[in-house]
Amino acid sequence: MSAEQVSRPGRGIFWMVVTGLLFVGVTAMVKIMGTRIPAAESAFLRYVLGLVFLIPMLRPMMRAPLTPRLWGLFALRGGVHTIGVVCWFFAMARIPMADVTAINYLSPIYVTLGAAVFLGERLALRRVLAILIALVGALIILRPGFREIGTGHMAMMVTALFFGASYLLAKRGTQEVSPIVVVGMLSITVTIGLAPLAAAVWITPTAFELAMLFGVACLATVGHYTMTLAFSSAPLAVTQPMVFLQLVWAVTMGAVVFGEGVDPYVILGGMIIIASVSFISWRESVLKRKNVTPSVHQTKV
Repeated sequence: MSAEQVSRPGRGIFWMVVTGLLFVGVTAMVKIMGTRIPAAESAFLRYVLGLVFLIPMLRPMMRAPLTPRLWGLFALRGGVHTIGVVCWFFAMARIPMADVTAINYLSPIYVTLGAAVFLGERLALRRVLAILIALVGALIILRPGFREIGTGHMAMMVTALFFGASYLLAKRGTQEVSPIVVVGMLSITVTIGLAPLAAAVWITPTAFELAMLFGVACLATVGHYTMTLAFSSAPLAVTQPMVFLQLVWAVTMGAVVFGEGVDPYVILGGMIIIASVSFISWRESVLKRKNVTPSVHQTKV
């Protein structure tokens, strides 16, 4: 880690807290919209409205040396991320905010498994144990056999899986082109991927719904930027535990604004998953391992 990272942990923690608030705001705005607009259409409109943020990226994207293999990689990632985004919008409108937030913490666990299977990264025993503990946390949240697992919960599990796959593909892309190009290509390919799905279920949105979706695009974009500021200010071992606060915000907003009950099992399961991911991040920081897929814990919508 750099000297700057060591000397500025407070700044990293601050930006990670802000990031959590912004992403909880994203989920709240989607929940306010309800289920009138189909999930595929909501996702498509969010990405179309968010294309305005691509303007600063156009020049580096046009100059990037995109080979046919990279085009294929970006197209595959766009398809995978498209499925994840649709499932996320579907789940958000149907299950409590706390459940969405907690289940989404599984994404870095899928990333860790995928990095070992597809990228050849070493999966040490401590990482295997951490993954198993995280899966126990997921079982505590879902409690199969003790409560009904609805389509929203299943959609969120699919979301975490496909977002994890998307992050792995992004890692391969950043080995050859800049992160700006990777992010820009994701926005373009997902917009294209969502277009036919949205057209098949199209319902004319109101001005209020368009405003809410533009707000989602704004908050998500700023959230990705503040998350980058957090990572540049402090190591993951410092910022990762702050992710728990996002669950706190989600539980609080769900209870106060939307009248959702506070489920202690969801909180417990989320804490277990976060503890597992934080342990993996801490160990990687201590060992100073290089070229290891980083933990990506924020919903990319």
